[in-house]
Amino acid sequence: MPAALSHIRVLDLSRVLAGPWCTQNLADLGAEVVKVERPGSGDDTRAWGPPWLKDAAGKDTGESAYFLSCNRGKQSLALDIAHPEGSRIVRELARHCDVLVENFKVGGLAKYGLDWDSLRAINPRLVYCSITGFGQSGPSAGRPGYDFIVQGMGGLMSVTGERDGAPGGGPQKVGVAVADLFTGMYATVAVLAALTFREKSGQGQHIDLALLDAQVAMLANQNMNFLVSGQAPERLGNAHPNIVPYQTFATADGHLILAVGNDAQFRRFCELAGCSGLADDARFASNPARVAHRAALIPLLDPILRSRTTQDWVGALETAGVPCGPINRLNEVFEDPQVRHRGLRIDLPHPTAGSVPQVASPIRLSATPGECASPPPLLGQHTREILREWLGLPDAELARLRDDGVIGP
Repeated sequence: MPAALSHIRVLDLSRVLAGPWCTQNLADLGAEVVKVERPGSGDDTRAWGPPWLKDAAGKDTGESAYFLSCNRGKQSLALDIAHPEGSRIVRELARHCDVLVENFKVGGLAKYGLDWDSLRAINPRLVYCSITGFGQSGPSAGRPGYDFIVQGMGGLMSVTGERDGAPGGGPQKVGVAVADLFTGMYATVAVLAALTFREKSGQGQHIDLALLDAQVAMLANQNMNFLVSGQAPERLGNAHPNIVPYQTFATADGHLILAVGNDAQFRRFCELAGCSGLADDARFASNPARVAHRAALIPLLDPILRSRTTQDWVGALETAGVPCGPINRLNEVFEDPQVRHRGLRIDLPHPTAGSVPQVASPIRLSATPGECASPPPLLGQHTREILREWLGLPDAELARLRDDGVIGP
């Protein structure tokens, strides 16, 4: 069976992470994705190294690991959209596309005639997805958006990090750019919804995705904790605001995540740990009681968890049906038997390095499985191929465009 989106063409005018994450998802699902990049430099993240991908001789290829993380399955078109002929070519390409994704500043593409109003006049079926920091309207619409800033403004850093007053306490960003990544995922969902609507109506539409909106939305239960109680949640380190014990504990040789989700699991844990009396204590017999008496319970559990190694605990707790797990470094992640079984690491052929490691899409479809078939492209690798196949430009015209600086060499 063809991949689910094998009939969809995507023009990717986005850079860095949120937009490319969306278009990589679409590529993994089978869409043909053309990434438009500045001749000579390309996507900003091409220069965001080290580390760099190395060739068979161990020399740097100039391909940054950051760029490689979010651009597989795409074709690269080196094209100067600021040049009048470059913007004209994009308009012609848009006639042949189903989806366009961009993350320019609000109004930034209008001067090139590449904004939503201009392109829908050319292609009424186009699904046009704009990704910005703060959305297309409002007092902050014109501000540039950066994941780190949005993690702070959107409340995530107020609930992430060790509690105030504890060693290392204070606001902490998440270790990956989750505002960008969530926005990219929401954008993927929105594009698929718009394509479904188009199947029924024949109409494209404009999608307005903002990092701040996505960041606020993904706070989930923490949002509702505030909206229901009126009290802003505080940082709890690795503890959970609504479940106890649901946090990390030090063990004899490292750390363990203990994730007790209900009272029966707590009782099984106590019986296994030799402290069954705690499950009968009125202060700890129910989860609401444990949340209320967190400060009393955790010091009682700390020395118990320190008495055995992490693996001892994991083996015993899993047998008893108590959710738990180790805290793996990435080298341990990719050696985990389950990760290996699921094939999360893949290696794709690469034109300069021989092969490039990738992380497989987690989306598994039974009837129309996607395929991570091609590596992240070299800058401008497919320029001539795309302009020949999509627009029918002859070699002489391509040479002229190259000489005029419209397309890359």
